[in-house]
Amino acid sequence: MSVMRIAVVRALHLGDMLCAVPALRALRAGFPDAEITLIGLPWARELIPHLSRYIDAFEEFPGFPGIPERVYDASSIVAFLGRMQARGFDLAVQLHGSGSHINEFTALLGARRTVVFNDGDISGDISGDDSVRWPKHGTEAARLLMLPLALGCPDRGLDLDISIDDCDREHVRAMIAVPFDGHECICVHPGARFPSRRWPAERFAAVADALAGHGYEIVVTGTSGEAPVTRALCNAMHAPALDLTGKLTLGMFAALVSECAMVICNDTGISHVAAATSTPSVVVASGSDVARWKPEDESLHRVLWHDVPCRPCMHITCPTAHECATGVGVSDALRAAIDLLASRPSHV
Repeated sequence: MSVMRIAVVRALHLGDMLCAVPALRALRAGFPDAEITLIGLPWARELIPHLSRYIDAFEEFPGFPGIPERVYDASSIVAFLGRMQARGFDLAVQLHGSGSHINEFTALLGARRTVVFNDGDISGDISGDDSVRWPKHGTEAARLLMLPLALGCPDRGLDLDISIDDCDREHVRAMIAVPFDGHECICVHPGARFPSRRWPAERFAAVADALAGHGYEIVVTGTSGEAPVTRALCNAMHAPALDLTGKLTLGMFAALVSECAMVICNDTGISHVAAATSTPSVVVASGSDVARWKPEDESLHRVLWHDVPCRPCMHITCPTAHECATGVGVSDALRAAIDLLASRPSHV
């Protein structure tokens, strides 16, 4: 079957999207002449220029019953599916997850062939030959790669990547040039979408102050919605910091991370940006499934976590004393950061 039009379903957030890069890279290598369309959340439109080697077009996911990432409206779903069916996709692939509900959505795109993950129960009209068992082990990137490999696509590795525009890089360099006067900077990103995934801001501040004492300049980042968290960090710090909360586009954010000596963050999207730009990172994993979401290169990225019976956490806000976060101490993060920095040739 000739494949010239491919629909890829992954309607998730930044870190999730970057974890799909190895699978997208394999799809591109397997179908080099095909037009690949991502069906994702509205925010992902900003990501497409930075993944243009793998994605040619974008469609906003309209929501679907059982999928929590976006509120749906039945009439908008019907209109969307009619438009997608008219596109005449040759292949639709589900890179969203284990399969519950999203398989039905993917099948309704009307592609000539639909290939999905399943978690033991094959949904809808999708045959066993077009269903890949969702792996129970491995990182998210490794799990997602199993689907294009089942299609016969070549394995192009598990490295993440993101393209950075020269204009974004120059803009960021101009922003940090004057306050830093050539000194290396460390990006501290204390936010995460859910409070249950956040290490305490005052602990980030203590690590940032200690690293400032080692001669590094501190840049604090976050979305505009994370301003209360970044403000708490800055207020707790004694050393000066450049607060860029809400001031960076996605491209500028990736450029900034690539210019930094290190990133200190929670287990959230910036961890995967650091991996995609090969920037060393110390990641505090509060509540998350570490084996699934950790970066592949353990020599470049240190993930700190405290085991608790309720991990992985399903709560937006921790209902207990947030033991998974408080179990990681300032000294743990600082030791990991200094060890990583010392391993870089310019800091030996």
